[in-house]
Amino acid sequence: MSVSAAGTEASELSRATNVTEPKKLPAVARFFRVVAFAEALSWLALLVGMFFKYGPTGNPIGVEIFGPIHGGIFVLYLLAVLICIRPLRWGFWTTVLALIASVPPFFTLLFEIWASRTGRLASPVAPPVTPGTEQGGSSSGKDSA
Repeated sequence: MSVSAAGTEASELSRATNVTEPKKLPAVARFFRVVAFAEALSWLALLVGMFFKYGPTGNPIGVEIFGPIHGGIFVLYLLAVLICIRPLRWGFWTTVLALIASVPPFFTLLFEIWASRTGRLASPVAPPVTPGTEQGGSSSGKDSA
């Protein structure tokens, strides 16, 4: 059996069983997911460090190590949110929720789960191109210079 025949059979099998392959997330969405997870993980490390600082041992080394790490990842998360606005076409309220999620511990994970389930991390669907119009420009024929 040739390679193209095998590919055709797999395609037909996929259609026949109504199984679709999951769409790959855009690079910016994958970056956001990684940073959101890292931010939550750094929160956990900082909370453990705070337990040992204010708890039985009184040793501040955990906070001294994980405080700056969490601070850096926190700033990276805020930048990731700002980077996602345009390519993922986030509206005002989605952006506000993403920014608010950076404050309470582990809310970046909750936001990421919500955004993933509601399609806010998927590639936005491009509007259909109508015949006779230029893609990316106006159909008036005038230069916009």
